[in-house]
Amino acid sequence: MSGTGLAQRSVPLSRACSDVVHFHGHPMVRATHPRTLEVTTDPHLTSRGDCIIGVGADKGASGLSPSLKDLVVAKGSRVTVIIRVEGYTFSLRANGDPRLTLSHPQDIVVRTTNFPSDRTLALNSDLAARDVPRDMVRLLRNEETVGSMEITAFA
Repeated sequence: MSGTGLAQRSVPLSRACSDVVHFHGHPMVRATHPRTLEVTTDPHLTSRGDCIIGVGADKGASGLSPSLKDLVVAKGSRVTVIIRVEGYTFSLRANGDPRLTLSHPQDIVVRTTNFPSDRTLALNSDLAARDVPRDMVRLLRNEETVGSMEITAFA
């Protein structure tokens, strides 16, 4: 027996993977919902979509990278979302969950609650649409405004 006599443990290294979703604004963006935040590939938005911050996204949940989705559904995974719009940045933290299917072709939803659906990217978020800075929301009411949502999962 050599060494210090201390037992050595193997500690798994954290894994991370990211993907980016691009979207644009719409005159009906309100971003007032207290429990969800959403981007959608749909080009239109009605006043009922008070959680939607962007339309015309280049992918929905099903279009996210397979490696990102694998990490999102890993037990105990964490998810960060960074939204960038013309010099403004808004970020939130949430949890992944094995119950998530990430199979919706149009929508990506982050929830402050624990409700999984095919549209849900992450649960138990620390922020929602109503927390998006109002200056950013004003920019997102312009159809010409382009934004991005960088999603990173850690497991």
